[in-house]
Amino acid sequence: MKIVPNRIIIILVVFFLKNTAVFADAGPPPPSSPPPPPGLPVDGGLYILLMLSLCYGIYKLIKLKNIKKASN
Repeated sequence: MKIVPNRIIIILVVFFLKNTAVFADAGPPPPSSPPPPPGLPVDGGLYILLMLSLCYGIYKLIKLKNIKKASN
């Protein structure tokens, strides 16, 4: 059986890399995270959003009617 030098080098590198993990330090613990911000109200601009969406819907319907009239 022929001994291949590349295999021996690979085996030695893997062996030494595996042993270096034993000496690794865990390090300091991560800092604690700040407390989450308080909840914000959702209904602050809900009526404005509703009115804007209704106006946009009416605008699109009128525009669609005008396009159908022009094509006839």
